[in-house]
Amino acid sequence: MKNKPKSKTEKSRVQLLHQYYTYTGFYEFVWQAIKKTLPYIILIVAFMVVLNKFFNIEAGLIHLTEILPVPGVLLFFFASETFLGLIPPEIFIAWSGKLNHPWIFLSVLAFLSYFGGLCSYWLGIGITKIPSVHNYLVLKMEKQLKNSKKWGGFLIMVGALLPLPFSISCMAAGIMEFPFKSVIVYGSLRLLRFLIYGLIIFHVF
Repeated sequence: MKNKPKSKTEKSRVQLLHQYYTYTGFYEFVWQAIKKTLPYIILIVAFMVVLNKFFNIEAGLIHLTEILPVPGVLLFFFASETFLGLIPPEIFIAWSGKLNHPWIFLSVLAFLSYFGGLCSYWLGIGITKIPSVHNYLVLKMEKQLKNSKKWGGFLIMVGALLPLPFSISCMAAGIMEFPFKSVIVYGSLRLLRFLIYGLIIFHVF
């Protein structure tokens, strides 16, 4: 008998949350964002698929980690995580597993990815300083930017935890002028992702 009120309470909380997201336009915001970015994602994926038919990209990247010295690999990874972050970090995590102290290098990769995202944030801030971009954001994207600031933390968490470019989500946060302190906090979940991937790739479980 005591469990019934609890289930009703939980249900009402879900309903209230759903109503809040509906009234504030969160679902519409996500849908519009997906519609606008999906064509670019499809183009990038198609380009990578076609390129991979002529060149084995993954094998090339693995070979790169074999011929470069450790500092070179780390610098290359940091550059990748700062500019768009399209190279899967799993390749570098697997590389760290071949070294003498895999967990140390995995930790270094995690922090490089995290700080790369923070640098991407400031790249986004720099983009907004371009007069044409600034005018476009102010005149045509004011409503979207206002909504983005409401749910910017959600977008950063998605980029940090899911297999999506963390750099792009942080750069978007910079463009929407999301508070940097919040980016630091939400973006720290990136470290958790590397820990989880390390546990899986290093066969800890």
